[in-house]
Order: sequence, then C-alpha cells, then structure tokens
Amino acid sequence: LKFSAHAEKRLKERNIVLAGEDLAKIDNAVKQAEAKGSRESLIIYGDLALVASVRNKTVVTAMDGKSIREHVFTNIDSAVIVK
Repeated sequence: LKFSAHAEKRLKERNIVLAGEDLAKIDNAVKQAEAKGSRESLIIYGDLALVASVRNKTVVTAMDGKSIREHVFTNIDSAVIVK
C-alpha cells in the first residue's frame, strides 16, 4: 500500500500520523475491496475517510472527521468500514 503525494499532503496538513497497525488495517481493507472486484474504494477508518485506487493499491486522498462532514464522495464503487 502506498500513498499519493496528495494523500501525504492531506495527512500532514491535518497532523494525522498512521502507525504500522493502522497501515496494516487499511491495507487489509484495500485487499477486501480488491477481492470483491472494486476499482476505487472509500475506506472509513475511525474518523478518517480515505479514497483508494484498489488496482494501484494507492491511497489517493485522506480526510479527517472535520473535513468529511460536508463532502460528497464521487467516482467510487465500494466502501469498506474498518473497526
């Protein structure tokens, strides 16, 4: 799993630090989406929303709880909720 420059910028701007365990759970969510044939997936992880290109195994954007409130997610074909 990798993060695009845009996603890395968003994480940094919002002071979001993901530990190894977090990355493993997000990677697993992308694998679950891939197993179902998804191409672009919304991953809800805690109060984070991540949009990932499943084919490229790349997180393309990241938002925290404050940013999610009035956001419309487009061009996704699946959603994975990680607990």
